[in-house]
Amino acid sequence: MFCRGVRGATVADANTPEAILKATLQLLALMIRQNGIRQEDVASAIFSTTTDLDAEFPALAARQLGWMNVPLMCNHELDVPGSMRRCVRVLLLWNTDKSADEIVHVYIKGAERLRPDLSKLPPVDWNELEEWIRNNLNQDAKPIRQ
Repeated sequence: MFCRGVRGATVADANTPEAILKATLQLLALMIRQNGIRQEDVASAIFSTTTDLDAEFPALAARQLGWMNVPLMCNHELDVPGSMRRCVRVLLLWNTDKSADEIVHVYIKGAERLRPDLSKLPPVDWNELEEWIRNNLNQDAKPIRQ
């Protein structure tokens, strides 16, 4: 078994907790489903946002999907002039027998331009994806404000 990196990125509609979580949940759901990822095989996840997204920790989306024992970290990307705005990126470190060329990296909602060479997803049924997310949400995972 190897530890592989699975990359993904998306764009949030706004700098609100709801928009950040919705975008991150969609991204994680597609990463999970495209690769057959089980949470017990995830070694850790690193989330980053552009500096214009600060209304919520995107890692909360992973907690909402039940990843209670997975180490998670959030940070900001470098604020490079002219770079994509409202972008959420994820790097999952995943223990798998899949080879590196079998990994499906997920770039959606305009983030495809970050890695057009890796953006080869089949068309997404967004209604079906939202239903999958609703069926897999952990209602107990809530923001912790201190």
